[in-house]
Amino acid sequence: MVAEVLLWLNPKKILSAAAQRIFTYALSEMLNNAIEHSHSHSCRVEVRLAAREVRAAIRDQGIGAFHSIASRLRLRDENDAVGELLKGKATTAPERHSGEGIFFTSKACDMFVLRSHRIELTVSAGGREMAVSVRKPIRGTEVTMGISRSARRELEKVFSAFAPEEYDFRFEKTVVSIRFSAGDYLSRSEARRLIARLERFREVVLDFKGVRSIGQAFADEVFRVFANAHPEVVLRRVNVDPALDAVIRHVLDNRKS
Repeated sequence: MVAEVLLWLNPKKILSAAAQRIFTYALSEMLNNAIEHSHSHSCRVEVRLAAREVRAAIRDQGIGAFHSIASRLRLRDENDAVGELLKGKATTAPERHSGEGIFFTSKACDMFVLRSHRIELTVSAGGREMAVSVRKPIRGTEVTMGISRSARRELEKVFSAFAPEEYDFRFEKTVVSIRFSAGDYLSRSEARRLIARLERFREVVLDFKGVRSIGQAFADEVFRVFANAHPEVVLRRVNVDPALDAVIRHVLDNRKS
């Protein structure tokens, strides 16, 4: 299917070299996801060429991406699956896949939208902007990807940002947006949802953008309990409001003492 799309599109004539690589990678990964994980008997692939971008959409009639992850990982509901997807390494078939496809595709494309049932996850600006919304329910999963025809983003640099040389180019680093991976940011249970499966990484960047308050128990569970249990995982924090930083520093001081 991917070969047929590329033959029809003839990307060498209409896309930059960087855009060609991103388009081929993204289409292959998301189509393979639909084939191997959706349990759908068929899927529809649409490719649209505009003046400034190429857009691809893949729609299946399967069990739904968020439902699949929530069931496999025994999460509370499909909302929790969003946070797991954004961490990376979330897969419903660990014996065959590492769970990197959606993570890296969302970072490589200029626009990435994953919609399933009532949930729509939008990732843009190379993974720097994210939004989750509730939409009219649909059956199965729809993935839409937009790539600038003149894109200069090198696919290798997207990979190396999370699989750097110091980690032997393995996917060992992730960025977790707190506001999409936790709820009220107060309790230990919320913290445990946030840190679930983060021990699979060697470096975790916790992004507090948009978070204005956290509870002492939440901070203690992340920065003392988890950190003590997994000293091999480096925890870094960014976009921390001064009020939040004071709570975290208090926990770190207690950890040292």
